[in-house]
Amino acid sequence: MSSTPTPPDSPDESTPEQVVVGWREWVSLPQADVPWVKAKIDTGARSSSIHAFDLEVFEQDGQEWVRFSIHPWQRSDEEAHELSLPVLDRREVRSSNGQTELRYAVALDVVLAGRTITTVMTLSNRDEMGFRMLIGREALERGFLVDSSRSYAGGKPRRAVRRKNWGK
Repeated sequence: MSSTPTPPDSPDESTPEQVVVGWREWVSLPQADVPWVKAKIDTGARSSSIHAFDLEVFEQDGQEWVRFSIHPWQRSDEEAHELSLPVLDRREVRSSNGQTELRYAVALDVVLAGRTITTVMTLSNRDEMGFRMLIGREALERGFLVDSSRSYAGGKPRRAVRRKNWGK
């Protein structure tokens, strides 16, 4: 048995293989039955965030839940998907413009570059933002390496789906 410690950046059995992702990626949300949504990979954000609207808080089995809808396509409100999830937390989040906002946080399954992870997602109005979803450091820490020179390293949908995202 070796007494030499394993360097922190060396892989071991408990560390998943690193998956390379670009600065923007197509992801899917199985719980919402959303096969494609474009997400910005944001290493400057601690938590992940998704555009949510029509939030309704309710109690179920003694726990706080939130019902909300999402629009998966950028610059479009054509398609809405509704979810109901338990509230994990309410987090104070500082946006890119410096304002602090109290947001609901839920656990949401995300398929990123072929790997399914459950991550904490804050619910926010991202209607005016370029991306309906941000993937932050908490999600990326689980085996993802960001190559900022790349886009869609995890793959992209066929052209017809991408055109729908452009509003065409």
